Amino acid sequence: MKINIKALALSTGILGGLAIFLLTVWFLIMGYSGDLLAKLGSVYLGYSVSWLGAFVGLIYGFVDGLIGGALLGFFYNKFAK
Repeated sequence: MKINIKALALSTGILGGLAIFLLTVWFLIMGYSGDLLAKLGSVYLGYSVSWLGAFVGLIYGFVDGLIGGALLGFFYNKFAK
């Protein structure tokens, strides 16, 4: 069975982007300090625990998830013969 690489990449990209976005928004609404979440700023340039940072994290999370899902699907199809 082969995995559709485009579908897997798109779905993991959407999930990754939404995860970072929603977690950042949750921290902002609940008033948490976000010290652990702020460490993403060292990996994602321009990210911070702020409303603008939530959208920056959405984009970075989408791109990371897209690449990770594409690689996962590619290697699965390569080795599952």
